[in-house]
Amino acid sequence: MKFVAFERAKQGTGASRRLRITGRTPGIVYGGEGEPQLIELDHNNLWHALKKEAFHASVLDMDLNGKEAKVLLRDVQFHPFKQLVLHVDFQRVDAKTKLHMKVPLHFKGMEESPAVKVDKCQVTTLLNELDVTCMPSDLPEFIEVDLSGLTKGAPLHVNDVKLPKGVSIVVRGGKNNPALLSITAPAVEEAAPAEAAAEEKKPAGKK
Repeated sequence: MKFVAFERAKQGTGASRRLRITGRTPGIVYGGEGEPQLIELDHNNLWHALKKEAFHASVLDMDLNGKEAKVLLRDVQFHPFKQLVLHVDFQRVDAKTKLHMKVPLHFKGMEESPAVKVDKCQVTTLLNELDVTCMPSDLPEFIEVDLSGLTKGAPLHVNDVKLPKGVSIVVRGGKNNPALLSITAPAVEEAAPAEAAAEEKKPAGKK
């Protein structure tokens, strides 16, 4: 995914405020072999780009002064209540250095699974993304999880996910294999045999 950025000469709160008034968003590019560089982007283009999942989870092509560089979106600051992006941070990508990224999960086949279709279970996803590490060329835009074989007694865990080639999961917080989702069986209405028998013994015409 490609976007255009421009060099930003001035920094500071006042300069950034004046920049936003003109429809631009201040930002910075850091990392790699170069020094941190101040940039600015067209706010409307950036706003629409931020609505796309790929802008958050893939290696981006930044066009700066006619030169392209590979970068990752690392941070976005939004206004508390206005539809306004206050600042963006990008990190340069080294083709020979592994990345650490959060990659979104795309679940498919849930409605066709035995757990939902046959047993009428309620399936709730607990994780919507995974921490992964990989080379830039191997970074997936998303990871697809097939739930078509899901059964009532066998919830999926992180280790059950089929990862793309070259991608490894980053374990955090001591949880080696957390659950991806929970499966809740439907509530069963229990019959009340005593009440039913009493109802049958009532004489005709009485309620």
